[in-house]
Amino acid sequence: MSDDLWRRAEIESPCIKVCVIDPRSRLCAGCLRSLEEIAGWSAMSPEARAEAMADLPSRAGRLSRRRGGRAGRRPQSE
Repeated sequence: MSDDLWRRAEIESPCIKVCVIDPRSRLCAGCLRSLEEIAGWSAMSPEARAEAMADLPSRAGRLSRRRGGRAGRRPQSE
């Protein structure tokens, strides 16, 4: 069976199935979309999706650095 039956002429989701929301920026660490963009993606117009996709590369710097081990348990001095 071919997937062509289910293929659509629209912008695909940037989701990479690494769904972790950064608490400060409220962006997904996997796809860099906001919670609002994730929730409304299927209802967004192609133009709105294209605009969001174009903005994604500039969002990477807005994520908080993750800290593990003992450093992750100490309060951050930011």
